Amino acid sequence: MLRITKPLCQHHIQTAIIGAGVIGLAVSRALSKKGHEVLLLEQATSIGSETSSRNSEVIHAGIYYDRNIMPYKSKFCVEGKQLLYQYCIERDIPFTQCGKLLVATDADQRDSGLPKLVEYAKGNGVHDLKIKSIEDIKDPYSDVYEPNVKCTGAVYSPSTGIIDSHSFMQSMLAEAEEYGATLALNCRVEGGRSA
Repeated sequence: MLRITKPLCQHHIQTAIIGAGVIGLAVSRALSKKGHEVLLLEQATSIGSETSSRNSEVIHAGIYYDRNIMPYKSKFCVEGKQLLYQYCIERDIPFTQCGKLLVATDADQRDSGLPKLVEYAKGNGVHDLKIKSIEDIKDPYSDVYEPNVKCTGAVYSPSTGIIDSHSFMQSMLAEAEEYGATLALNCRVEGGRSA
């Protein structure tokens, strides 16, 4: 194996971003829109082919994060959900605001756990949760019809959704490149220094 110890060339760039997953693409988009010279370096042969391609693609409502322990995470999840839906609508990125059921499997979870979850979510700024009975869930005319779920009740989160993450990443790349960012694929970073 041939290993080059001296650089073949030297480049000076204002901002180098390592990794073209969702985070690297979002940072590249944001910085290039503000006029920064951006070079986005990705070791793989395509964008978003590692961690970003292996996620559930869920748009979380912001229910779970403890605002006292992780105040920024809870705040950004709720605000980010709205911004992400808006971004998808404006750019025709496929998504479904399909909602999610959080089920109780016994009477204690139904009578105590579900109301606590709704109050906890309200503290995070999530005000659209609804407690649903087993009758609601089994009713074919209900907005939460799930005939195969075995539970004693549930909380319905209508603002939870699913996004096409690959279309989302392509959109961010296109916008970053429109503002002058450059993508370099097959470019493994083994070291560097700041100027």
